Order: sequence, then structure tokens, then C-alpha cells
Amino acid sequence: MKLPDKLYNVLKWICLIALPALAVFYFTLAKIWGLPYEAEIPATINAVAVLIGALIGISQITINKEGEINETK
Repeated sequence: MKLPDKLYNVLKWICLIALPALAVFYFTLAKIWGLPYEAEIPATINAVAVLIGALIGISQITINKEGEINETK
């Protein structure tokens, strides 16, 4: 599976910056304001971030393998 560069970059930013920041933000506000599911929502957000990270990791491995195949030809 090879992702287009633009999609790869967007998913990487979402995975590395946006989702972890959102999880911490919700967790902090849940503690302060007594919002529901203070552990469950951040855990779910982090699980989504890990899933996206795995998908873009697979994409990067695919790209690297294709590059090695092309270099040996």
C-alpha cells in the first residue's frame, strides 16, 4: 500500500501532533470540568493515532522496498 505524498504528510501530522494533543486537551479539561469518560475518550483517540501510525509505517516500508528493488535493477 503506497499513499500519495500529500496524504502521507497530512496523516503523519494528524498522528504525531493533532491526535495526541487532542487526547491531552480532553483529558485535562475532563479533570477540571468533570466531563464524562475522562479516560475512555483519550484512550480511544490514542488508539486511532496508533492505527494511523501503523498504516503510514506500512506505506513507508512499501516505498523503501520499492526503492531497493529499483536500485538493484
